[in-house]
Amino acid sequence: MTDLSPAALRGAVDLSSLRQAAARPTPGTGAPPASASAPSLVFDATDDTFAQVLELSRTVPVVVDLWADWCGPCKQLSPVIEKVVTELDGRVVLVKVDVDANPQLAQAFRAQSIPMVVGLVGGQPVPLFTGAVPEQQVREVLGQLLQLAAQHGVTGTVPREDGDGAETEPAEAPLPPLHAEAFAAIEEGDYARAIAAYEKALAENPRDADAQAGLGQVRLLDRVQGVDLAEARSAAAANPSDVPAALLVADLDVTGGHVDDAFERLLDLMAALPDAERGPLRERLLEYFGLVGDTDPRVLRARGRLASLLF
Repeated sequence: MTDLSPAALRGAVDLSSLRQAAARPTPGTGAPPASASAPSLVFDATDDTFAQVLELSRTVPVVVDLWADWCGPCKQLSPVIEKVVTELDGRVVLVKVDVDANPQLAQAFRAQSIPMVVGLVGGQPVPLFTGAVPEQQVREVLGQLLQLAAQHGVTGTVPREDGDGAETEPAEAPLPPLHAEAFAAIEEGDYARAIAAYEKALAENPRDADAQAGLGQVRLLDRVQGVDLAEARSAAAANPSDVPAALLVADLDVTGGHVDDAFERLLDLMAALPDAERGPLRERLLEYFGLVGDTDPRVLRARGRLASLLF
């Protein structure tokens, strides 16, 4: 479990370049406002607007979710964080940052692997966790963040916007039963059950694009669960022609957001192997293309090179 202590506010991430030039009071000095102004409990932030997020964190603790559209684990984790934050009734705000669209923030947070979740208390960063984690762990970590914020005098709230006169979003349609089963299994960390649910959904409807995408994401999570990154890289380096070792490191690269590295590793190995041994590499690349998105520039480049190798 993440250990959040007052010392966690010191030097974990350098956000100095994102702060406005004006001096700010330090956390814990003076009484915080009873409520803070925010667009909603969950909103997006950019390189240009993040100074306001830092200012908001002097009143109410902020959770920053660094994600990207191509990141499968991000899509699994974000709804879980939103659910937990919403249930905290304005005591915590969730800010979502697309690292591809906001390179300054990605650099400031040193986002070498996503999903990456960081807290902000009084303008100072607090590392929370990296990667998709179960809902219970999200609840525990955000509870610890609230305790830490209270120690630093950051105890304000953001009013919910679902009261009188506020517009409410229409309720989302319920998930199909097998999709709901898969999501529940993912939250419990039971990837095998999630895979089985998605496979059953595809057996019933081979055109179910959501099930196909979910299956690819969960298979990736299942393959890298409990894998030691250093050991995997060492094994691949010791035997560059070992296909399973290369596939495992590529999985870890994709999970960590290093998509180009994964593509390059598998394509380089394909170029060095005879046609008869290329099948697993081609299949894994096609799986990655589906996860990242066919219109992504990285996929377009890799697909072009793959075609030149095959034909």
